[in-house]
Amino acid sequence: MNFFYTNFIKRFFDILFSIIVLIIASPFLLLSIFALMISNRSIKVLFFQLRPGFNEKIFKLVKIKTMNDKVDTDGKLLPDEERMTKIGKFLRKYSIDELPQLWNVLKGDMSLIGPRPLLVEYLPYYTLEQQRRHNVLPGITGWAQIHGRNLLQFNERFVLDVWYVDNISIQLDLFIFYKTIIKIFKSENVLMQDPNKITDLNKNSIY
Repeated sequence: MNFFYTNFIKRFFDILFSIIVLIIASPFLLLSIFALMISNRSIKVLFFQLRPGFNEKIFKLVKIKTMNDKVDTDGKLLPDEERMTKIGKFLRKYSIDELPQLWNVLKGDMSLIGPRPLLVEYLPYYTLEQQRRHNVLPGITGWAQIHGRNLLQFNERFVLDVWYVDNISIQLDLFIFYKTIIKIFKSENVLMQDPNKITDLNKNSIY
């Protein structure tokens, strides 16, 4: 692993890019948040969740909340597809809901590029090889995301994540950044449900 690149050059560009994008995108972010307040009839428009980061250190990830909190007659949340608003679908389709994670990047919890931080509940199921995905900062996008994004099984994601850890470089990060922009504008491989929700299929693939 390129120590100088990952600890100095990469971190410098993480901070610089995050500041620039947050400044440019701030009017649209504020407009999106205001629209969600009206659509969801709630002031809770940000979503916070604990995720494992570098060396499995737990941090609080922030995203724009794309679903409302509607429940059924038993008080249980309705299925994701029934709680997703039109505005939420638009924000998720173009990954706009991910923009608040630039705050995580500024804080040093994340990088622009790296393995996506998954749920804390998955930690006990990683093999020693899979755990190596936590040897670098997690990212907003990564090598696995440009090879299928949320459509990949977890075992496939982990292989790609570990490969990234072993081959991290400025050339690789620039390539991932370029491919990510292309996929966002093409809206490729975007799922409308929560991609990190534990299902029997995904959970079994971790064992």
